[in-house]
Amino acid sequence: MAVDLGEALGTVRATRSHRAGGRRVPRQKLTRRRKVEARWFWLFISPWLIGFVGFLLGPMVASVYISLTEWDSFTPPTFVGGDNYVRALTEDPVFWQALRNTFFYALVSVPVGLVIGVWLANLLNKQVRGRKLFRTMIYLPTLVPMVATAMVFKMVLAPSGPLNDLLGLVGITGPNWLLDPTWVKPALVVLSAWGAGGATVLLLSAMNGVPKEFYEAAEIDGAGPVRQFWSITFPQITPIIFFNLIMGLIGAFQVFGQVYILTKPVGGPDNASMMMVPLLFREAFSFYQFGYASAIAWLLFVVIIAFTIVAFRTSRRWVFYETEVR
Repeated sequence: MAVDLGEALGTVRATRSHRAGGRRVPRQKLTRRRKVEARWFWLFISPWLIGFVGFLLGPMVASVYISLTEWDSFTPPTFVGGDNYVRALTEDPVFWQALRNTFFYALVSVPVGLVIGVWLANLLNKQVRGRKLFRTMIYLPTLVPMVATAMVFKMVLAPSGPLNDLLGLVGITGPNWLLDPTWVKPALVVLSAWGAGGATVLLLSAMNGVPKEFYEAAEIDGAGPVRQFWSITFPQITPIIFFNLIMGLIGAFQVFGQVYILTKPVGGPDNASMMMVPLLFREAFSFYQFGYASAIAWLLFVVIIAFTIVAFRTSRRWVFYETEVR
């Protein structure tokens, strides 16, 4: 006979109250063994706590205060309230240009990386000869330091570089990738696709976890490879796609190394490649406006949180969890 959950909980509470004579049951004291375990717990976790408070939480709290001041790191800070935020939102056109450039980079590079990752993972999931070698080769670029990768791409994307030479073979005149305001952001997107191997490995692992019985049943029903991918493979790997989406968005909004190495001056030409993190870096360490740079950092934090919330809210429509009951 089915019992209502609310009635069951009420019965349990009433029983406990009756046993305690209507009084609240006192919390049990920790035994000597529990106290020793608790002390060892705090002892082992203390290095992480010290590092978190000293190198993450503390600087974050300090940056909130600094964002409300005018400070050049040489003289005492002067409290200005929300002037730095007002300046960024209403008076600084470079801020809005950097924000637009960052939006463009994130909204293009992240989907491109996901599409490439899913495509490569689907190819490597096939029973082909030498697939272990191909998996290794695809993942190797993610192990190369960003500085080295950016320096190589700087030579590849040069006006007389290999990429333009390759385009010239088919009769296309290659642009000045890093010197043309129209092409500098697509060049950064091309560089971001170089690291799609990390997402590929996770997606490939998810594909290997899909039960083979699903594909066997689909073949019996006459489903082809394309239908099997969209009806079986894709829904099963959507949690990994969602994870890569969130991590990709956070990383794209914080892009710095590529812009700093590939563009000279940073964010050039004409601020066409200026992103949010290079902007706050320039304001802090070139112009010594640490208060304004901290305000930009917190505005970027708000933007990242907003996009993350939107991604989580919309994930209910397309992310499939095998154990989830809807």
